[in-house]
Amino acid sequence: MPPELMPIILGGAGVIALVVIVVGVISVRSEKDLVEERLGRYEQGYQSFLEVESEDDKPKEESRKALEAIDKAISKRPFAQKWRQQLARADIKLTVAEYAALHLISPVVFFGAGYFLLFRGDLIMSIISGFVGFFFPRLYVSRATSQRLIRFEQQLPDTLGLWVNALRSGFSVLQAMEAISRDAPEPTATEFKRVVQEVQLGIDVEDALAHLLARVESDDLDLVVTAVNIQREVGGNLAEILETIGHTIRERIKLKGEIRVLTSQGRITGYLISGLPIVVALFLSVIQPGFMNPMFENRLCGWPMIGIGLALIGMGMAAIQKIVNIDI
Repeated sequence: MPPELMPIILGGAGVIALVVIVVGVISVRSEKDLVEERLGRYEQGYQSFLEVESEDDKPKEESRKALEAIDKAISKRPFAQKWRQQLARADIKLTVAEYAALHLISPVVFFGAGYFLLFRGDLIMSIISGFVGFFFPRLYVSRATSQRLIRFEQQLPDTLGLWVNALRSGFSVLQAMEAISRDAPEPTATEFKRVVQEVQLGIDVEDALAHLLARVESDDLDLVVTAVNIQREVGGNLAEILETIGHTIRERIKLKGEIRVLTSQGRITGYLISGLPIVVALFLSVIQPGFMNPMFENRLCGWPMIGIGLALIGMGMAAIQKIVNIDI
């Protein structure tokens, strides 16, 4: 076999494997599998009870046995628990083993794309592309988590209004949350449905709400959970309390929107200044593959310049984000 064909074969195999894994995971997993795997992941006292799965409903594909064995082997490791929590927050239907496999496949795919499509044989830039591909799954999960959190917080005032109306209609706290799980939009409906299912499995309401807060890291939700827990201990009119909190959260969201509009110019400036040098370097590498090679090949001058440049870009971006990020 000619040596020139090896990168092509590896790149093509990586692309095919990535597509097969992603499509297979999305098609095989059902909502019932998600509930079985995600409930109670954040408290070890309930972990063994909540991770029981029905053997009759579990898929029998032979191709998944290896991933299941890997997932079982690493499920108790600290990094695996952290990954599981991140996937739950992003509501991505992947196991820890599948997520780890993406960390291995993604660099191969990015390297092949850089070597054959973008940089056309430039080995150095292709290696950098593979390095970026290693962090791509984490960036995607982080982005999905952020977008999901924003949607949840925007829906929270309406959710509290629905909760208040249900309580004033004579519903209990659990019945009100069940009504929210039926009538609220996503992702609020899914999160409250998990709380109801945990309580039905025998977990205390306070612990189920703590699990909800672990999945959705929101200061507004923390205020709601604290109010519900205090009301369960000392009593009081929960509907009135939630109505006051909902009004406060609505005003905070309105104020955050106004501040975001006023600071939009600063944020866009930060993105432009930080991304422009990198985009120009990539553009030059695409139109003139050998133009940037001396920068990477010269270890005495080129590598320190690249390191200093990236450090200054990161420091500038962090400073601008710190300025425009105003806490309320």
